[in-house]
Amino acid sequence: VDKIVDQLQQFVQSYDLAALRDYWNYLDRRLFSRLEDVYRPTVNKLKTSLFRYYLIHTVQTGRNDKAQEFFLKQASELQNQAEWKDWFVLPFLPAPDSNPTFATYFSRQWADTFIVSLHNFLSVLFQCMHILFCNPVILNFEAECLRSSLIQEENELLRHKLFALQAESSRMKKEELEVEQAVVHHKLPAYVANMDRLGDSELAMTCSQRSTAHSLQSRGGFLSSFLSQSKKGPSRPAHPTGASPTQTGSMLLGKKEPTNHQSAKGKEGTVSCKDGKSHFSGLVAGESSSLQQRQKRLQEHGKERKELLSKGTFQGQSAEKKTDISTAETEPCSELHAEQAETSTKMPTSSAEAVGVRQEQPFIVLSQEEYGEHHSSIMYCRVDCSGRRVASLDVDGVIKVWSFNPIMQTKASSISKSPLLSLEWATKRDRLLLLGSGVGTVRLYDTEAKKNLCEISIDEDMPRILSLACSPSGASFVCSAAAQSPISHVDFSAVSSGGKSMNQVPGKLLLWDTKTMKQQLQFSLEPEPIAINCTAFNHNGNLLVTGAADGIVRLFDMQQHECAMSWKAHDGEVYSVEFSYDENTVYSIGEDGKFIQWNIHRSGLKVSEYDLPSEATGPFVLSGYSGYKQVQFPRGRLFAFDSEGNYMLTCSSTGGVIFKLNGEEKVLESCLSLGGHRAPVVTVDWSTAMDCGTCLTASMDGKIKLTTLLAQKS
Repeated sequence: VDKIVDQLQQFVQSYDLAALRDYWNYLDRRLFSRLEDVYRPTVNKLKTSLFRYYLIHTVQTGRNDKAQEFFLKQASELQNQAEWKDWFVLPFLPAPDSNPTFATYFSRQWADTFIVSLHNFLSVLFQCMHILFCNPVILNFEAECLRSSLIQEENELLRHKLFALQAESSRMKKEELEVEQAVVHHKLPAYVANMDRLGDSELAMTCSQRSTAHSLQSRGGFLSSFLSQSKKGPSRPAHPTGASPTQTGSMLLGKKEPTNHQSAKGKEGTVSCKDGKSHFSGLVAGESSSLQQRQKRLQEHGKERKELLSKGTFQGQSAEKKTDISTAETEPCSELHAEQAETSTKMPTSSAEAVGVRQEQPFIVLSQEEYGEHHSSIMYCRVDCSGRRVASLDVDGVIKVWSFNPIMQTKASSISKSPLLSLEWATKRDRLLLLGSGVGTVRLYDTEAKKNLCEISIDEDMPRILSLACSPSGASFVCSAAAQSPISHVDFSAVSSGGKSMNQVPGKLLLWDTKTMKQQLQFSLEPEPIAINCTAFNHNGNLLVTGAADGIVRLFDMQQHECAMSWKAHDGEVYSVEFSYDENTVYSIGEDGKFIQWNIHRSGLKVSEYDLPSEATGPFVLSGYSGYKQVQFPRGRLFAFDSEGNYMLTCSSTGGVIFKLNGEEKVLESCLSLGGHRAPVVTVDWSTAMDCGTCLTASMDGKIKLTTLLAQKS
């Protein structure tokens, strides 16, 4: 114990922080880690006191550089410990020994108390070591050395036994291999020895069979290049019905034999033919020398003819077997060529299909979440400019402001006493919402403070605020006010038969200042004042496009505050208008079910025109039990574009549908159906503020689906 304490003090006095830390970690690993958990706080206090003892010594000896070095090396470990929070200023205090926080640690009494406490703790620990440690390895060093040497000797003996067993095993395998080779060598001479007893016809038949087998082998390799793209199962020679299991096994193994094995077989057959010719020449010489030998051999030939015929049959079978083997051996290669050929043939098709899929589905659906806080049909659903929050409005006048990143959470909620008909985010201060009512007022709602900042009255004669649009600069907004509709309810039969809404009522288009909340001017609507259903600014606020109940699209110059051009766009009302991505054209959807692209440089010039289903344009009908029908005319956006203006999101009866915009085609190309709804979708929005596009689809049952898409760049 004394040596341990002295060693620690020596490290402190020599300013060896690394050695001091390593030595304490060694004690902790070998001794303190085996203590019960109740002693862990004591060990931690001793460690803290040891480091403080080191710091006090560095300050007392004037080595502030060592104190700063201590905190540099130990900062990552000590910065989260509360007991070290006040110690980081120690190197920078002019007189730390007089500071109330550190004065105690500079006293001689504290240093002596720490050394005695450490000594007593280690002494008790070593005295109780035989109780604490079941296997006192430190105290049994000699026993451990003896045990280690015994284990090494035992390992050496086992190693020798292993070598002996391996040698015996290799010797036995060698003997078995020699026996097998001897058996094979014994069979081959018996087969070759019978060749000199064959007549001319038998010899010619055998040689022809062998040559046929070899020709079939070479021919099979030649034809495999022509048959590589077809299956050769039917054209393969049938297996002999009398083939033995050994032959079948050899045929199966033949599929895995390399090509050089076939060449070895061919050489063996050539040698056998040569041996047969030499035996045949010996047979002719024997006939000329002795007729008796000839007769004797004929008698022997009569006895063995059956055997030779059976061996001739076996030779034919072996020829067929070789042919089959060659065919089987060439088959994997041929099938590989066939697969490669089929792959090369299919690759253009598959790549074309892949391109087709990439064209048809240019987006990957990453996720689809549902916001279900509304309990009635949605009218508006808009994402703010930053793409972080969504404002939604239903027919009951409930406003919800909610975020969806990282989680879907409602930020603000409000219920309007008066009916609300329009909603728009303020651009510069995106925490503000503009709300248009059905009683001729516009409210400015603070979504963070969750209160109305102000409420202005527009016109008592025009109580319905149908549309709001805030300029990109945020300095002003336009407001569309309309008179009451002559009909309060819609004839369901007229809706079902495609009748018009009869909502062509007078209206006004006004420009208001956002800061002062005062009216700046009223736009002139020609040929007569009409209700404006939808409005949209271009990117810099210099142009404003509107769609009215009379089917006319008007383009306003916001610098001159006058209508630059107008044209008859639809048969019936205009429901939704938007600028294109390049802002050289505008798109509109009308009551006639047309989706039309217009050139803004030439009034009334159509760039493209498409027919949309009624479920994408409205009116929207939700059928219920007992013939109940809920009808809703379009209020919010009916279509939205992606970040590059190449794709459009529209409404449908089961969810949003994404179409590809291509002026050359006469029919819109559907690329992706988002789905997820059980009721008709009545408004959509597409936020491109984030890297991943976010599509919003809101339906008549109050459900809003938020679909996150990832664009696949071609």
